[in-house]
Amino acid sequence: MQATVTDHRSDVAVLHLRGELDADTSGELHTALAGLLERPVPRIVVDLTELKFCDSVGLSAFITSKQVIAARGGWLSFAGANPFLAQLLETVGLGRYFAIFPEIDDAIAAAQL
Repeated sequence: MQATVTDHRSDVAVLHLRGELDADTSGELHTALAGLLERPVPRIVVDLTELKFCDSVGLSAFITSKQVIAARGGWLSFAGANPFLAQLLETVGLGRYFAIFPEIDDAIAAAQL
């Protein structure tokens, strides 16, 4: 799995994930999230467009990050999930804790509200 970050506006970061996120590849996700969580107010859109697979290790990284994000007044949302990942996010209940958008632009636009 590859993780890259692009900044949109001065206050929203998009974390682009590519490949398969599992126990063997989660280190890069943890490194990317750690850097984003150091921001004073972390506002993160996770781009799932190129992510083909995610297991419980990947999901747990997002869940454990939520506490830090919320404490700093920020948020994390997901965008661009394929049907498998969209169903996975809903099945495990992440839709109750994180906003899920069909497109990255939708998630960034929602940040302006």
